[in-house]
Amino acid sequence: MSSNILGKISKERTISAVVIVIAALASILPGGIVLAAVLYVISVIGYLELTKACGVRKGGEKKLNALEIVGILAVTGYYAAIYIKHPDAGTLHFLPMIGFTVLDTGFMISLFLSLILMMSVYVFSFPKFSAHQVMTAYFSLVYAPVMLSFVFLTRQFEHGIYLVWMIFINSWISDTCAYLVGVMIGRHKLAPVLSPKKSIEGSIGGIVGSALVGALFGYYLDSVLGADQFVFLLFVVGGVGSVISQIGDLAASAIKRNYDIKDYGKLIPGHGGIMDRFDSVIFTAPITYFLIIFFMR
Repeated sequence: MSSNILGKISKERTISAVVIVIAALASILPGGIVLAAVLYVISVIGYLELTKACGVRKGGEKKLNALEIVGILAVTGYYAAIYIKHPDAGTLHFLPMIGFTVLDTGFMISLFLSLILMMSVYVFSFPKFSAHQVMTAYFSLVYAPVMLSFVFLTRQFEHGIYLVWMIFINSWISDTCAYLVGVMIGRHKLAPVLSPKKSIEGSIGGIVGSALVGALFGYYLDSVLGADQFVFLLFVVGGVGSVISQIGDLAASAIKRNYDIKDYGKLIPGHGGIMDRFDSVIFTAPITYFLIIFFMR
């Protein structure tokens, strides 16, 4: 019986993974409004998974509360701001002096307004919500929607149609390599209390594997684009990104442990929710974006 259940779960995970890859291709290749819309939907779902898991919405409540509604409005405003700023793929170039073009007025205003609106709900409905709920709602806004938006911003780079895939190399390739190496030679526990199956050897394997795949990808880009800069760049981005990816994976697991839940949701068969599947991507997206800017400028 158990083998049948495991087989069914494995089949579900495989089918879901294929669907996710197809969806990624269908949204990332065209970029622009298509990618922004897909990321917006994913971000809203991820935000609500977090608020529910972390107690912004009390157990048993089915309707969204005022803090969650403000959060959804904030996500909507934030994605509108970054899309209006960079509507078409290939428009975000590397600035020689500043580079951090994401830190523009619209970006900052949307984050500040979000906090002010949430605090307004807290004040005018007091004592309906606790300070913990308000802080968690804002944390959830930054954790999932804002950090995921860097997939869109990386895609908007010059050559972003290629560079954006480093986000997924840093997360999914790293995870695969870490798993394979851990199964083969893993002996020493990486985080024995939080994730007993992860090993230090597997972690190193993930870092090395991600860096090497990044370098190979960089070699391909150099040949396609007639450049000579991407091998080292993507080698470093792959290695550093893998470290951050593993932290993101463990961070999402730690939150689940704190709140005694198995999965964040049931949206993706065999995987769980958005936060279960994209936990490492959430962390690798911004670090990939900023590493590329740092090296390319």
